[in-house]
Amino acid sequence: MGHDMRKITPPRYDDVYFNAMAKMDNDMKTTLGNDYKLVCGDCLDVMAEMADNTIDLTVTSPPYDNLRDYGKDFDAAVFDWHPIIKELYRVTAVGGVVVWVVADATINGSETGTSFRQALWAMEYGFRLHDTMIYKRQNPQPLNHNRYEQGFEYMFIFSKGKPKSFNPLKKPSKMAGKKRTGTMRNSGGDMLVKKHTGGRYSPTSMRDNVFVYAIGTEVHNAGGKHPAIFPEALANDHIISWSNPGDLVFDPFLGSGTTGKMAIHNGRKFIGCDIEADYVDIARQRIENEVTAVCNRGDDFTTTKTEKANGQIALWDMT
Repeated sequence: MGHDMRKITPPRYDDVYFNAMAKMDNDMKTTLGNDYKLVCGDCLDVMAEMADNTIDLTVTSPPYDNLRDYGKDFDAAVFDWHPIIKELYRVTAVGGVVVWVVADATINGSETGTSFRQALWAMEYGFRLHDTMIYKRQNPQPLNHNRYEQGFEYMFIFSKGKPKSFNPLKKPSKMAGKKRTGTMRNSGGDMLVKKHTGGRYSPTSMRDNVFVYAIGTEVHNAGGKHPAIFPEALANDHIISWSNPGDLVFDPFLGSGTTGKMAIHNGRKFIGCDIEADYVDIARQRIENEVTAVCNRGDDFTTTKTEKANGQIALWDMT
């Protein structure tokens, strides 16, 4: 049931969208900051109030099967990710990206495969599976079972058409400063030809698609009140990679607010929602603390002249 991208006209930060956001203030428990909006409510209800093609980047981690208890207002038995992915496709801007961090439970000796089903459904509805990345835990919790330790989770990178932003993260190059001697490449026939000769290797090279993080510190930062906190560095790296300052970032499963905190940290606008009021309170405190830190270091995230010329109004300009 794919969609023809040529028929989509992206209304960026338009009146319809901001009127919908204002409606959410009246209908839901909402916290509105200068550069973020937090909503205590079901993510489907929140997205239903959004205009098409609005969100530049979503970084989120949906509930993993029945692996954890997500609070009194969440029922894992009735959680249905199909309409959520469908709505995410609608609200994602053309060229926007969704980072979907997920893993599978093991039931009766078999992994559920839910993560793969979600990826295939997203593709069926219209997303591209731009990349299948790995979040490798540097210090996974050891378990007693007859399989290797579960040391990673999937990070599916869904895009609505070709990603409009890619700012690749770099790592120090092992060949930095050394002279390029060339590599042998097939010329199209049976002959190998030396290419890429001359000059020297740059000091950095692009990272691969396996991101490695230590875990544990974020649980302390959030007061130990959320069961599934991913590293701040994970959110930070994806926000830098797939968006630009001033872009609008979304997390439909706000949790303790890690995506929101790092969005503010990097000069992005943010909308987040969660059905659990306690989690929204935790997120609000972490994000407000980050807003204070940003102000103290002198960053200015007000609407730029270019944004105003393009009709891209910052969240904090909304009345």
